Amino acid sequence: MSREPINLTQPVERAILVSAPFKRSSAKHFVDEHLQELARLADTAGAEVVGTLTQQLDRPHPGTYLGSGKVEELKHRIKELGATLVIFDDELSPAQGKNVELIVNTRVMDRAELILDIFATRARSSEARMQVELAQLEYLLPRLTRMWTHLEKMRGGIGMRGPGETQLETDRRLIQHRIRILKERLADVERAREVQRQGRHTHFRVALVGYTNAGKSSILRSMANDTDVFVEDRLFATLDPLTREVEVGDGYTVLLTDTVGFIRKLPHHLVASFRATLAEAREADLLLHVIDSSHPAWEEQRDVVDGVLHDLGLSERPLTYIMNKMDAISEEEAASMRERVANLMPNSLFVSALATDGLDGLKASLLSSMRNQRPILEVHIPASNGRLMAEVHRDGEVLDQRADDDMIVLRARLDERTIGRLRQAGARVIVTQGVTRSSSPSMRSVPLP
Repeated sequence: MSREPINLTQPVERAILVSAPFKRSSAKHFVDEHLQELARLADTAGAEVVGTLTQQLDRPHPGTYLGSGKVEELKHRIKELGATLVIFDDELSPAQGKNVELIVNTRVMDRAELILDIFATRARSSEARMQVELAQLEYLLPRLTRMWTHLEKMRGGIGMRGPGETQLETDRRLIQHRIRILKERLADVERAREVQRQGRHTHFRVALVGYTNAGKSSILRSMANDTDVFVEDRLFATLDPLTREVEVGDGYTVLLTDTVGFIRKLPHHLVASFRATLAEAREADLLLHVIDSSHPAWEEQRDVVDGVLHDLGLSERPLTYIMNKMDAISEEEAASMRERVANLMPNSLFVSALATDGLDGLKASLLSSMRNQRPILEVHIPASNGRLMAEVHRDGEVLDQRADDDMIVLRARLDERTIGRLRQAGARVIVTQGVTRSSSPSMRSVPLP
């Protein structure tokens, strides 16, 4: 009997990365950057990249995505490099993934499956775990046949329904049942989040959005002066929204929320599952689109995030571009960057989450945005109604106060909901200065009573 200890260490996957951009697309000009990003994803997932393979396509082969010659070349590269995993930079259909696996006799996964696997390892809260599981199950459902290749010889059909088909049907029912349960639980989580957001309506809310690893968490950590905010130089370090109260000057504070990062070709199942998390961005008064200015493909990353925001219905929200990591580029590059950004995205901010005073300009901008989005009003309240006066002082920014016969007139900045409550309670509200930029159409013109 052997006395050697059993090694429970999970073996490191040796991965070959495959990129196949279309000849007519702009993606062929970014093949190296895309492969580098895919390599970072593979590293985050715990794989060792041992080789790459590229091919420019007129259109994907319906059966194997790559051409037959390239698939044979891939088979030889796998044997030569001792690879145990093939990762495609594009999403494969269930049939394409199965066919390539049969030819190369090695496990094949696409970019979407890799991202889902990373999210599964990064999910910390119960909400994030449910969201990732839902996305994984919705991705897996049409690929069950590929998962049951060991039963492929079992014949099915009328009168000859073998255990293979029975097992597939059973799995489909179980997965569909689990998907329903997860959607119900996430709906409960969203209702709880809605209650939390209602408690924050008097605050000016700002959401950090952007490409993964652009530095959103670093900005939140620095502005909130909170070392408990998790920061790591890896993709998708943050999955759960995290909100902190941040001072922006003159005694004012805003609620700043860090959201999940986006990435090129983000799986649509994942976007759908994280809608509850991204609701924090939908409820924000202002979006801060954080961009990694030191990344060579920052313009492409900006376009990716803008596209996801459009898909989520957030393209009309007030938004400010934040060029982060300015400390990571030279003075010459910084001058060129400022000129380029001034032409593309006027009024953008240039910051550094790591440099001393590197976020002062952002704080000043947030203070200005908060004031611009809340109109200056005159609120006429009976002098005997101390409760309403206290509410204005509590939920708004009172600029001055005077007595007018038996009325108290307060000049103040107030949010839309407080305005509505005051008018319902009988206070007279008059707009004396409109807003220059608003988070909702009803804030642009507050009706007189």
